[in-house]
Amino acid sequence: MEGNAMPQFFVTPGYGPRHLEALHYSQAVRIGDRVEISGQGGWDDHTVFPEALEDEIVRAFDNVERTLATAGATWADVVSVDSFHLAAGAIGEEHTGVMVEQFRRRMGDRAPIWTQIGVAGLGAPGMRVEIRVSAVAGPAPAGRGGENEDHGR
Repeated sequence: MEGNAMPQFFVTPGYGPRHLEALHYSQAVRIGDRVEISGQGGWDDHTVFPEALEDEIVRAFDNVERTLATAGATWADVVSVDSFHLAAGAIGEEHTGVMVEQFRRRMGDRAPIWTQIGVAGLGAPGMRVEIRVSAVAGPAPAGRGGENEDHGR
């Protein structure tokens, strides 16, 4: 751990409380200025996925943004991205093109390190992409943590 910073766990508003209750996991943890998030899919608040792959990827980016915000971070703080893609063989342009477009839109000139991983399956039926990021943010905003912190651990 960084110095004596204690982990603070966060739950994304909307779908997060349901995922915490049903699956017993948090969407983000902050230790000092480091923020790690669990993989975020392109689901809506009811864990329903859009039909179009592009819409699912964009929504996954939106969910990463929402999750980062709960821990006081933004896409501008992201240093590392792991993306998991349901793909037979190589991950194609259909996935990669949208990912790159979203990086440029959300991060401007900043380019994170990125590992793109093809997988045989993901955590929910109908899920085709999952995005996990690490960020280094400034000091945590005052009052952050509170209701999200710790979950009784």
